[in-house]
Amino acid sequence: MTKVSVIVYGAETVCASCVNAPSARNTFDWLQTLLPKKYPELDFSFTYIDIINDVDCLTDHDEQFIEQIRNDELFYPLITMNDAYVADGYIQLKPLKRYITKTFGVTDTTD
Repeated sequence: MTKVSVIVYGAETVCASCVNAPSARNTFDWLQTLLPKKYPELDFSFTYIDIINDVDCLTDHDEQFIEQIRNDELFYPLITMNDAYVADGYIQLKPLKRYITKTFGVTDTTD
């Protein structure tokens, strides 16, 4: 079974450019429920990193993404899978499905 580490970077406040979008925490909860159902052949693990409060024990990789968010180069929530950038800002399902199909060679079992 292929392991997929999903990290959601976010903050309690909604991103200024994503006012009508779900919060980063809601996006994290949604992905945690949705992805294992759609892709049961993948072994997902999920981590939420609060870009304001979770500043201890971060990897250099995490710090680079957080710095890009702080510099307005990327937006939160920001999603990575196995340390690769997947999406940021207003998260939608279709790009995530495309990424999973292309990267892991599996398709959505609920379609």
